[in-house]
Amino acid sequence: MSLERPIAPDPYELLPTVSSFNLTSDDVHNGEPMEARYAHGSAGGENVSPQLAWSGFPDATKSFVVTCFDPDAPTGSGFWHWVLVDVPASVTELPTGVKESDLGGAFSIRNDYGDTGYGGAAPPPGDRPHRYVFAVHAVDVERLDVGKEASPAFVGFNLAFHTLARAVIRPTYQIKE
Repeated sequence: MSLERPIAPDPYELLPTVSSFNLTSDDVHNGEPMEARYAHGSAGGENVSPQLAWSGFPDATKSFVVTCFDPDAPTGSGFWHWVLVDVPASVTELPTGVKESDLGGAFSIRNDYGDTGYGGAAPPPGDRPHRYVFAVHAVDVERLDVGKEASPAFVGFNLAFHTLARAVIRPTYQIKE
């Protein structure tokens, strides 16, 4: 089954431009396929979040928001896999399989699976490779002022007014038929 449809735009190409900083990972790499361990259990994966590290963000940064979004999901609105809010400015790395309890008050809101925390890749079998846009947003406030019941879209709306800079890695994932 191949879902023939146009390539969705990168979500950050549609927003006002902000500066960038460095984002690296020992686990996922720009334009390269992710290992199955970072895929959702429904796709045969282990649902483990990848290691991410960042540097070179603006001095005015007071917190970070970490997100993962699949713009290629066949939904008309993409698919949010992870929205981690209020990561303290002192945190500049997330280990593989990070635990929120280790992040000084940071919390995840519900992803599009309906769960909190990281939800791994799970594109439809046979579909083209999907892009998974991991972004770290440098934020100008310590708390984004969203609750745990906020939607990813509401977090994104608030980020539009508080993002100083953004760093992105875009690995891919595909389930062959």
